[in-house]
Amino acid sequence: MRARRLGRTEVMLSPVGIGGVPLGEIYKRVPENVARDTLETAWDAGIRYYDTSPWYGRGLAELRFGQMLRQQPRDQYVLSTKVGRTFHRPSDPSTFKGEFWAGGLPFQHRFDYTYDGIMRSYEQSMMRLGINTIDMLLIHDLDVAEIGSDDLVKAHFTDLERSGWRALDSLRHYGEIKAIGAGVNILGTIPEFVRRLDIDFFLVAMPYTLLDQTVLEEEFPLCEERNIGIIVGSPYASGILATGTSVPQPYYNYVPATEDMIDKTRRIEAVCERYNVPLKAAAYQYPLRHKIVASVVSGAGTTKQAAENAAQVDVAIPEDFWSELKSLRLLHPLSP
Repeated sequence: MRARRLGRTEVMLSPVGIGGVPLGEIYKRVPENVARDTLETAWDAGIRYYDTSPWYGRGLAELRFGQMLRQQPRDQYVLSTKVGRTFHRPSDPSTFKGEFWAGGLPFQHRFDYTYDGIMRSYEQSMMRLGINTIDMLLIHDLDVAEIGSDDLVKAHFTDLERSGWRALDSLRHYGEIKAIGAGVNILGTIPEFVRRLDIDFFLVAMPYTLLDQTVLEEEFPLCEERNIGIIVGSPYASGILATGTSVPQPYYNYVPATEDMIDKTRRIEAVCERYNVPLKAAAYQYPLRHKIVASVVSGAGTTKQAAENAAQVDVAIPEDFWSELKSLRLLHPLSP
């Protein structure tokens, strides 16, 4: 768990981080004692980077992260959360039904990338966490896959440029936060942010995994040129690189995997078997081979998952394994 520097910042991250999506109850409810034990297991395993968001469970994940982290020395971990949504009392609390999350808290969200929205989100997060410092803030979900239309994305980007960025830049300038990042779900987002804003790092949630390395062609070189750091999220590609192809329905990018993707994973599994390398270890270690990647973040909903994630960086993988994947064209030619 030797710490790695995040781009041009002074932030040092453990190579394995834990994310808050499962503890926000994306697929099923998670009892409080299980959430607490999961985060404590991550801590005991040496994980010192914790990434969450107001969106995860509509505030629930932040409450749970804060409950555990408040018991730890503040200078011993790095904490990031996100901005772009604020949360409010529903107009009719008795009939509120939250979308997307299986559980979570009963609050309604609004997208808001203005100065007031950024500051309100930041302050709401500190209150939910019960922690009065946040190391890094990320601009969350500013792409068409999450917002819903190009026109809305353009409108929110306008709000961010006109006033929201001033809030983030001020927080960074006066030392309240150490770095400003942006979450990336789809190709094309990184150049748009780099063109518009002075971003310190990106959290790449899907476009850089053992199954997809298209960002190596233009987007990672752009970041490397500007010394912009990278954190990789969802190393298991939302499921298939953790479960493999033997399950009845593997998932890729949060939907049932296509036959082409299942076939590619099956071919990677065959190489893993020849070298006695667990698929999960290959999926976790692959992103860390790139010099601009500081940490790989994966969610955990149980103590077993937290312990397994932390252990993946300790698995010995021979260089010949990676060479064979490249020779079989299962990895991009530009892969490190």
